[in-house]
Amino acid sequence: MNRNSMGARMLGLVAVVAVVTVAGCGGGGSSSSGSGGDKTVTIGFAQVGSESGWRTANTQSIKSVLTKENGFTLKFADAQQKPENQIQSIRSFIAQKVDVIAFSPVVTTGWDTVLEEAKAAKIPVILTDRAVDVKDDSLYASFIGSDFVDEGKRAGVYVSTTFGTAPISVVELQGTTGSAPAIDRKKGFAEAIAANPNIKVVASQTGNFTRSEGKQVMEGLLQSQPKIDVLFAHNDDMALGAIEAIEAAGKKPGQDIKIVSIDGVKDGMQALTDGKINYIVECNPLLGPDLATLAKKVADGGTVEKRIVTKDEAFDQAAAKVALPSRKY
Repeated sequence: MNRNSMGARMLGLVAVVAVVTVAGCGGGGSSSSGSGGDKTVTIGFAQVGSESGWRTANTQSIKSVLTKENGFTLKFADAQQKPENQIQSIRSFIAQKVDVIAFSPVVTTGWDTVLEEAKAAKIPVILTDRAVDVKDDSLYASFIGSDFVDEGKRAGVYVSTTFGTAPISVVELQGTTGSAPAIDRKKGFAEAIAANPNIKVVASQTGNFTRSEGKQVMEGLLQSQPKIDVLFAHNDDMALGAIEAIEAAGKKPGQDIKIVSIDGVKDGMQALTDGKINYIVECNPLLGPDLATLAKKVADGGTVEKRIVTKDEAFDQAAAKVALPSRKY
């Protein structure tokens, strides 16, 4: 073999090695999607659970968008409403070296340590739906979701202006104790009714965001409270459970006891259309598309907004009748 031929072969070998090296330079758990060389983002999502119709719609939105066709590999975990399960899932995602971690925290506190672990592993974290209470907000990249305090305020303003023109007794069904929506919706509602001397909250108990516990708690309230004019429920599922208890007690929901709720899921909107609920403040669960956009950006090292507030509507019976036929959740 002459020197020129050997030199040509060596150059060819170097070129092949260079191509292989470049193709193998992926970060984290990313891999080529095979379509134009676009990077597939591996995202670990730790969901609260499946406690309500809202949560089911939220999960469906996430799973339908974070697909292989859209450039994602989704690792999904259901915490069954236990924060310790979410922490375990997040640590599993860290061990698997995913590109992005996203979760909707069961409660607001107790996340500092595991989020510090994610930061040390250089895995960006996105909060969806619910916030966390941490000392260092650099432990997460962004938080997308509704303004729960504003939701509570809107419900309180409606109760105050619509029913609070005369003395009324209000009972409150709270969400999961320690969760961001339960804390914030209660706060917003209390602020909105504070200046109206006609409104008295006579009882406030948790129904844990579930229909079954909403019914059970309302059964107890109907027995313990001599007068209930208005029910404020932190979500539709608890309101729907309370409706069952109210009807079983021989009373008419929406008439004998006015009901104001938050969420806007189909079953709740149907009850509003039927006159069993009087007013619903929306909390949009369809966060999948926005989460996908954020995940792509942070996986590529891009900058994102720290707080993204979703747009929510509010419905009385007339508005619900218009919106219900085309409702997506």
